[in-house]
Amino acid sequence: MSRTDTDAPAPPTKGAPAGPDRQRRRLAERLLAVRELSLLLALGALVAVTVARNDRFLGAQSVKDLLLGCAILVILAVGQTLVIVTRNVDLSVGSILGLVAFATGSLFLAAPGTPWPVALALGVALGALCGAVNGGLIAVARVPALVITLGTLYAFRGIDYQWASGRQINAADMPASFLRLGNQTVLGVPVLFLVALVVVAAVGFYLSSYRSGRELYAIGSEPAAARLSGIPVGRRVFAVFVANGALAGLAGVLYAARFGTLDAAAGTGLELQVVAAAVVGGVAIFGGSGSAWGAALGAVLLTTIGSSLAVLRIDPFWQQAVVGALILAAIGLDRLLALRVAARLRSRSAHGA
Repeated sequence: MSRTDTDAPAPPTKGAPAGPDRQRRRLAERLLAVRELSLLLALGALVAVTVARNDRFLGAQSVKDLLLGCAILVILAVGQTLVIVTRNVDLSVGSILGLVAFATGSLFLAAPGTPWPVALALGVALGALCGAVNGGLIAVARVPALVITLGTLYAFRGIDYQWASGRQINAADMPASFLRLGNQTVLGVPVLFLVALVVVAAVGFYLSSYRSGRELYAIGSEPAAARLSGIPVGRRVFAVFVANGALAGLAGVLYAARFGTLDAAAGTGLELQVVAAAVVGGVAIFGGSGSAWGAALGAVLLTTIGSSLAVLRIDPFWQQAVVGALILAAIGLDRLLALRVAARLRSRSAHGA
């Protein structure tokens, strides 16, 4: 997809003062960059403490396992970022992943000679279809996304259970070339993690460089004002749900390749980890702020916390407590940053008057 002139953001007029929206955006970007740096520092400190206790934590196999463990969560968190930025949320991603994963295994059972790229494309398409169901219901019913996606969470999972009927698909039922995709490395880096990096880079570039991507922030900041300014809010929101569903479908195919053994319970409860990763990564739950890179860092941090606490032999209860504390701290920080941005804008306006 090539970038067109109509998609490119219009450059500001030389010498003209930046408007309030532009000033707010610049301040938010600076504060978000600081926040992402703090995530990196927290991640580094966590790794340092764990290595001090067990120096094998940074061994080649441990690092590979960590990257494999966070790759799928990174993809899902980036997709969720697109939705949350518009002041919505998608709770059905875990069910979409499970449905696509089982569908992928079933495809190989029915047609063993299917090339894995075809299975990948079909999985992404099925995920996009589920996302379109979410987006369509939200657009037609005009019901909050939280309610709609809570319903589709159970609906998609019910379809999965009905389809599986208690059956389990094993690694022996799938092609070896497909299973290698889940564990293969390039220069020591898992292919799954490289795929996740490509997704992060693509979504991050779209959000920062395309006008339609920047409009998502405007929708999340103030939907009514965005609609009055001519932004097609309904189409944009529908599109992000389709994109999020497609990424959940991609994650479902990669989940099948990674674990091999599939049943109707695949991905159960994963949606809460996805939302947590995005929020901890700086994506404001109230919409209008966040980045793909921050969400990816949040996913890596949560995965590292789980691995570190296991190495440090800390009760799993505390892992949940730490994640909960991080979510509360992230929401509080979002509110603090919003107040600081508003205060700076008022101060500049007062000096400019």
